[in-house]
Amino acid sequence: MSQQPVTLPFTDPAFVADPFPLYRELRQEGPVRRAVIQGELEAWLVTRYEDGLAALTDPRLSSDVRDAADPRLMERLPTTERESMIRTMLRADPPDHTRLRRLVSKAFTARRVAELEPRVQAIADELLDAIAAAGRADLVEDFAVPLPVTVISELLGVPVSDRFDFQRWTDDMVLQGPQPPDPAKIEAAWQQMHGYLTALLDAKRAHPGDDLLSALIATHDDEQRLDRHELISMAFLLLVAGYITTVNLIGNGIAALLTHPEQLRMLREDPELLPGAIEEFLRWDGPVNPGIARFAREDLTIAGVAIPRGATVLVASAIADRDPARFADPDRLDVTRADNAHLAFGHGIHYCLGAPLARLEGRIAIGTALRRLPGLALAVPEEELRWRPRVLRGPSRLPVTFGSAQG
Repeated sequence: MSQQPVTLPFTDPAFVADPFPLYRELRQEGPVRRAVIQGELEAWLVTRYEDGLAALTDPRLSSDVRDAADPRLMERLPTTERESMIRTMLRADPPDHTRLRRLVSKAFTARRVAELEPRVQAIADELLDAIAAAGRADLVEDFAVPLPVTVISELLGVPVSDRFDFQRWTDDMVLQGPQPPDPAKIEAAWQQMHGYLTALLDAKRAHPGDDLLSALIATHDDEQRLDRHELISMAFLLLVAGYITTVNLIGNGIAALLTHPEQLRMLREDPELLPGAIEEFLRWDGPVNPGIARFAREDLTIAGVAIPRGATVLVASAIADRDPARFADPDRLDVTRADNAHLAFGHGIHYCLGAPLARLEGRIAIGTALRRLPGLALAVPEEELRWRPRVLRGPSRLPVTFGSAQG
């Protein structure tokens, strides 16, 4: 296996549209591969499923960016109130992660998620009602984005009038183009987001409601276990993670069906397949690409490859979830696939807390679109679809046509 790093060509539209041929080559070359993932930033890609599964539970691999040897990773974070940015549950390790996850789990319960189903269905229907007469739409802008934005806003208690702002700030910080991110743009967006969240949390402390942020504040004030930075970071994480990956789950799932008509036909004929189909969309073309970052606390070995202390290790779930050693015929989309323990939501202590909500929204959104939009088809050739590069994968637009929408 060559130790010369391979560059992931995010400036190449062909790679962005379909990175999986290169990913397959990298996995065949070896279980761990050095790669340039962004600008001059390097990472060690873990390309195979079993190795990725083990890495995600390895305590020698940290989630805290402060354990990274490359100072540029920290420099790319906003400087304003950086403490709030780096103390999200996503970046924390035990014991802080254990405490933070336990506290948010008290508010983000399975019951609260289950109770959202009628409201998620109503939002999906309202959005499709708005486009029904036109016979055409952009299912990203008109459906896949506003549905999870509305759901997470209502769950957290974000006022309707503020939703466009928080979505814009999030996009400036997280959605990246083919070039390295602009630190000034990220800094400005974080300053606005930080100021907004500070004011919102103050308002909810003074006038609590029946929402998740009010519940988190109550936990903080009663038990003194969430400090100011932790509350802001938790609010930020829930807002961002609560919408942006779900947008891509919905967009990727619908795009996959429209480019695989036999799979679309099976789902239309048997809607009971939909829960399993959601898992297949997550495995086959998940919203995180190429994977999940960790940082080596010490010198270690993964699959016989020496990894130096401080190195960035990228558990490449997008590559590992097509590992033929784990999944039969892995490059084939199969909505009837039963054995589907993918890594799209991670694994171990950092397994995505919002996975049940994402699954609920994906199932309702895709199922409702298939039920209510007869003759649903791409309005452009498949090769003209445009995809978001880097980190979060999904179509940037999804132009479609359809017949008269059904109730």
